[in-house]
Amino acid sequence: MASVNKVILIGNCGRDPEIRYLPSGQAVANISIATSTRRKNRDTGESVEDTQWHRVTFYDRLAEIAGEYVKKGRPVYVEGRLKYGTYVDKATGAEKNTVDIIATELQLLGGREGMGGGNMGGGDEGGYDAPAPARRAPPPSRPAAPAYAPAPRQAPPAAPARSSSGFDDMDDDIPF
Repeated sequence: MASVNKVILIGNCGRDPEIRYLPSGQAVANISIATSTRRKNRDTGESVEDTQWHRVTFYDRLAEIAGEYVKKGRPVYVEGRLKYGTYVDKATGAEKNTVDIIATELQLLGGREGMGGGNMGGGDEGGYDAPAPARRAPPPSRPAAPAYAPAPRQAPPAAPARSSSGFDDMDDDIPF
């Protein structure tokens, strides 16, 4: 039986990526992503926000891309798999459990602010860093277009003569 270990996160990056290179030359980048949910408190009726922090690890080219483009506070989409581990806390000597997400896909969300130019769109609404287009004189006015009128219906074409094989009456509008 097949199994699936897949995680999809959409959240905000909690810190700038930490990039390091293994002795083999493989790039590794680590970030933390915050995801939040809102719920109403039953007793008080107030809205309560619950934030979870996720540790995400990128490898190879994805690590280099994350190091270059991912910044603290930016929204990101990450797909990956869960990896459980343990380590010994040096201060207490106690064994601690860890949960990491090994990323296989990364997508930057939101606008392009901070990517080498001003944000033309304002805020996080998704502006572009391209220069504003030059203003041109408006085109000369044209006469008003006639109001929309549907085309008159036409009678369907006559059915072709049928043959005895039965294949001539098959529909030729099959969409493949």
